Amino acid sequence: MGFLDGKVGVVTGGNRGIGRGVAQALAREGATVALTARSAEAAAQAARELGGGALGFACDVRSFDAVRHLFQEVERAAGGVDVLVNNAGIGIFAPVADLSPDDWRAVIETNLNGVYYCCHEAIPLMRRRGGGYIFNVSSLAGRNAFPAGAAYNASKFGLNGFSEALMQEVRYDGIRVSYLMPGSVATDFGRGATSKQGWALTPADVAAVVLDLLRSPRHALYSRVEMRPSQPPKKA
Repeated sequence: MGFLDGKVGVVTGGNRGIGRGVAQALAREGATVALTARSAEAAAQAARELGGGALGFACDVRSFDAVRHLFQEVERAAGGVDVLVNNAGIGIFAPVADLSPDDWRAVIETNLNGVYYCCHEAIPLMRRRGGGYIFNVSSLAGRNAFPAGAAYNASKFGLNGFSEALMQEVRYDGIRVSYLMPGSVATDFGRGATSKQGWALTPADVAAVVLDLLRSPRHALYSRVEMRPSQPPKKA
């Protein structure tokens, strides 16, 4: 038994990394979790490992048709959506002069368009259930630009602005919106991933914040949360 008994959570990119950690946390608290991955096999495997009636769906969030089908299937199988965690994301890092148009589109369409598609489909379902909570997983790269990060920076700067506007649009529907901005997280994502073990944030750290916000009083809204490792390596 948990405080999310009877609730339904959708976690995009929930088969690994931050998404997997958040999906596990929601399931531990009693939520029915619908997680996505790019491949049906990966989604099904992650759902089996999660247990508790978890649902796995193949979904490329770059496709509006795929996202629309996802939420139709979640509503059919679980009755609706109470929590949406927009976690699916990619990073392709190269100077602008070397970054291909295809790579630019892949980053923007995944990290920004995909969030819009999911919110567009989830909000009507949340309204019908009297409210909900949307979490958009951004990054400190959404406020701190760096060379070779133009595509990723643009997607996360844009995601932050999108989240702030959305928060103001749906607050009177009983839907809260928070965007999370973790720094270095020990996953296989991004640059220098293998060097982060031991000092970086973990997916469980991000998941703990999600649970804390879900538990927070409904009259309070923590719209932006910045997260940093407490003791990163000292700069020489």
